[in-house]
Amino acid sequence: MAREGLLFTNAYTPNAKCAPSRACILTGRNPWQLEEAGNHVPFFPARFTTYAEALARHGYRVGYTGKGWAPGNPGQLDGRPRQLTGPVYNQLKTATPTKAISPTDYAANLEAFLKDKPKDQPFCFWYGGNEPHRAYEYGSGAEKGKKKLSDIDRVPAYWPDNDTVRHDMLDYAFEVEYFDHHLGRMLDVLEKAGQLENTVVVVTSDNGMPFPRVKGHVYAFDNHLPLAVMWQKGIRNPGRKVDPFVSFIDFAPTFLELAGLPAGKSGMQPITGKSLLDLMRATPDKAASRPDYVLLGRERTDVGRPGDAGYPVRGIVTEKFIYTRNYEPDRWPAGNPETGYLDTDGSPTKTLILQQKRRGETTKYWDLAFGKKPAEELYQLDQDPYCLDNLAANPAFAATGRRLREQMEKQLINQQDPRMSGKGHLFDQYPYSEAATRGFYERYMRGEPVKAGWVNESDFEKRKME
Repeated sequence: MAREGLLFTNAYTPNAKCAPSRACILTGRNPWQLEEAGNHVPFFPARFTTYAEALARHGYRVGYTGKGWAPGNPGQLDGRPRQLTGPVYNQLKTATPTKAISPTDYAANLEAFLKDKPKDQPFCFWYGGNEPHRAYEYGSGAEKGKKKLSDIDRVPAYWPDNDTVRHDMLDYAFEVEYFDHHLGRMLDVLEKAGQLENTVVVVTSDNGMPFPRVKGHVYAFDNHLPLAVMWQKGIRNPGRKVDPFVSFIDFAPTFLELAGLPAGKSGMQPITGKSLLDLMRATPDKAASRPDYVLLGRERTDVGRPGDAGYPVRGIVTEKFIYTRNYEPDRWPAGNPETGYLDTDGSPTKTLILQQKRRGETTKYWDLAFGKKPAEELYQLDQDPYCLDNLAANPAFAATGRRLREQMEKQLINQQDPRMSGKGHLFDQYPYSEAATRGFYERYMRGEPVKAGWVNESDFEKRKME
């Protein structure tokens, strides 16, 4: 993909969680501009049209395989469930190397989609791999991926470096390779169908690794994601690395421009993102006008806090710094301990960090992954890529923090972020779309039979922590 296309070195999702991240892709708007859809497991507001719906209304055949926009309730259109990413193609199955990997044959389903459409009809297809979502088969990376623990050149400094964590990372890598395998097959399907040359292929992820302190949080490794774009017939000077900042909100306007569909005639709400075609066409004067920063944010990205509350954050990333404002520092960032830190998927790495703290061995990693945070955080990325040394209270960086906060808030005000006008509480009041998640904390504390299938029973603390 990178060799025959472009590799973007500064691509960010505004929100490092599945549903809100994908909502940004689909609408071209930041999560704080999406009402309920800025949360995880929401109802998708009827007034926000997706690019897939817009393209379908203008002659495109659209569809998806694997995971589309989820989890949440897309609502209805004309009495039928909305298809935010088009009709689903998941019917074809295949044998898998582990029981944890989805049996959906993604590539075969793309082939079925192409056969279903009229020969000359333009198309837009979404491949949402369930890999590398949790859970993984422990040890599969070493056993079936033929990798050794020593193949990992470094373990992020916010996790312990031992065999348990390294196996967890190898298992993750094995599932990433499985995603890549289907991507390769899909490129072959397109080539066989005579469609590869003139199909724009965009490959990225919706959030960082499903490990402690990454997925769902607001740090560099959570939101900074791989992005490669290939268009054999349209990209000028392929093989380039593209360094300007780009955001997931830039995808929707790119697709609309490629389709010759002006945003104003798409039926979509006003788009905040900026098309990537200037970068794909190597137009230096237009590329130079792109922002030298991206905005990040978070509201309610999972369950497990009293009153179904979220953990609101806004942030800004520049070439050297990441600044974040935590608006409710008294809340638990990863969810309350007594309900299992539900904003962090269950994993061997999570279990290990919790066990280390409970045994009194070390609280270092627990503090970084699960402990409460100050109201402001500031990290110098070129010196501290893992965001471990918070400079927000350092007098030498006071001017930098103030400048970044003012720059961030100016843009958030322009984008009508409710949190900038004292209405941030609205995000906590939007209901979960799934009855099983509503009031989870209160029902669990009353002893009702509630279950969170994405964490382990051992994740729940036996006593309430302050």
